[in-house]
Amino acid sequence: MAPIIDLRSDTVTKPSPGMRRAMADAAVGDDVYGEDPSAIALQARVADLLGKEAALYFPSGTMANQAALRAHTEPGDEVIVEAFGHSYAYESGAMAALSGLQARPIPSDRGLLDPGDVERAINVNNSHFARTKVVVLENTTNRGGGNIYDLARTDAIADVTAKHQLILHIDGARLWNAHAATGIALDRFVARAASVSVCLSKGLGAPVGSVLAGSQAFITRAHRFRKMFGGGMRQVGILAAAGLYALDHNLARLGDDHENLGVLARGMAEIPGLACDPSRYPTNIAYGKIVREGLTAHDLSARLAQAGVLANATSPTELRFVTHLDVDRAQIQEALVRLRRAMSR
Repeated sequence: MAPIIDLRSDTVTKPSPGMRRAMADAAVGDDVYGEDPSAIALQARVADLLGKEAALYFPSGTMANQAALRAHTEPGDEVIVEAFGHSYAYESGAMAALSGLQARPIPSDRGLLDPGDVERAINVNNSHFARTKVVVLENTTNRGGGNIYDLARTDAIADVTAKHQLILHIDGARLWNAHAATGIALDRFVARAASVSVCLSKGLGAPVGSVLAGSQAFITRAHRFRKMFGGGMRQVGILAAAGLYALDHNLARLGDDHENLGVLARGMAEIPGLACDPSRYPTNIAYGKIVREGLTAHDLSARLAQAGVLANATSPTELRFVTHLDVDRAQIQEALVRLRRAMSR
């Protein structure tokens, strides 16, 4: 069988030998007591990169986002979020189940909320309505194809939240990619957000973990909900060390993934029966749309799997492809060969 080329997600990366050595050599302690030196170092490092007072290490991005929402709200509050935003669409209904929150999902182009749409979605102060409390932005956008909230749009939405005394949270699972694609400093992207979560186990290649950052008071409150949600960890430095290694070695190379995505997207655009506009995909995520009768995305996904290329069908007509550090340029070219062959069957 042909070697597998896994383009399902940047979550499929495996720790490199260097990362594994860093994990094995990590200084550890009991993090529930606040005594794990590697976790402390990671939290301080991320807080500094994001320009926030404090940060807290979490087992997952879902838990980080949901602890943030719980820390910012009370049950019955409403959260404005993009219709396919991860904290709403892909976190198992957690904001309702764990925090008693109501979501106000807003459709958008490429996953990017419009400031006017955000303002129009805010409930008036009336006992009949849920109290609008938080606006969530996802930067970069997952279902939006890795698109980036530029500073003008982010600041315009921040102006709306400030005007209405709302809280801005940024789900920055792939904020690293936004930084790599634009050169804009990480702290500038999130300067006006009360909180931000960032993921270490996607493009950065760590096996586990996300970090939530904000004010010291906010992090103290979020720490309580991390415990409540089951996120208290002991000798977690073995995992935190992977995050530190990732920041040292894998942040600067994210541009390689973006270049590989460009090659993939341009190649897909040339395959008969498959539509892809490379200009819509600036980072490491692209969607290919089937425009040929009689073939579904699930059919094509199955054909590709047989050929050794893994990609997720996200609708009856679309497949998502994600580049990452475990797929090089030669594999991208080979994936295109197999994709063209699968489309021609």
